[in-house]
Amino acid sequence: MIEIIDLHKSFGAHRVLDGVNLKIETGETMVIIGRSGTGKSVLLKHIIGIMKPDSGEILVDGVNIFEIPGDEINQFRMQIGMLFQGSALFDSLTVRENIGFSLYEHTQLAHDEIDRRVKERLRLVGLSGIEDLMPSELSGGMKKRVGLARAICTEPKIILYDEPTTGLDPIMADAINDLILRMQQRLRITSIVVTHDMTSAYKVGTRIAMLYGGKIVGVGTPAEIRNSKDPLIQQFITGSAHGPITAEEGSSTYLLGNGNGDNNQAQGETA
Repeated sequence: MIEIIDLHKSFGAHRVLDGVNLKIETGETMVIIGRSGTGKSVLLKHIIGIMKPDSGEILVDGVNIFEIPGDEINQFRMQIGMLFQGSALFDSLTVRENIGFSLYEHTQLAHDEIDRRVKERLRLVGLSGIEDLMPSELSGGMKKRVGLARAICTEPKIILYDEPTTGLDPIMADAINDLILRMQQRLRITSIVVTHDMTSAYKVGTRIAMLYGGKIVGVGTPAEIRNSKDPLIQQFITGSAHGPITAEEGSSTYLLGNGNGDNNQAQGETA
């Protein structure tokens, strides 16, 4: 369904993606692991089309997304839902308005139909009856679930998850993992999950790919990754300070990387 071909991206002299190649099959959940600051979120923003590479292609159902005309790009983005790391809810809008935002802005659906969809999506994520609350009234876990309800409200074919369990306690993180599994099983959606949480990666992933040095250095099932002999993969999944990956690597972040401000901007562009 998604094919990433020789993708390159630099910010100034800093090379972030250096020939990424990856195929994601229809209906699978591909987990992309790697240290913070290695370009995982940058890769997601290329897949959704809000960043353009220096070179390379991303094909979705055989269509190069970087060649989609400007007047058709919003329609393409309606096929992709994204759960941002910081949830990226609009603080001035209610839960109902946040979840239905793309439908209000980019469709001709009646408000009654949008309201029905909003309530159904909230039910799917276990949050019925909170339509009129403001984001400031929600806990961190509730914000993540509202963000997921928004991501699936347009009935997308693909969902992108950017660090979905970051900042959550282990119990709520596992609840989010269960939601990711439920969305994939119930809606048959193709999912890409970016994380450095190996508990989540093993639980939700059909396959796992590791991004390191701007390239995908290994791809396999959870069992294959767990048993990999590659020293880079073994060091990362065990969390060892000793190995080819040094403590200094991945300590930097990119201007369009993981901050909540950037995520809010990105959400505004994709909505």
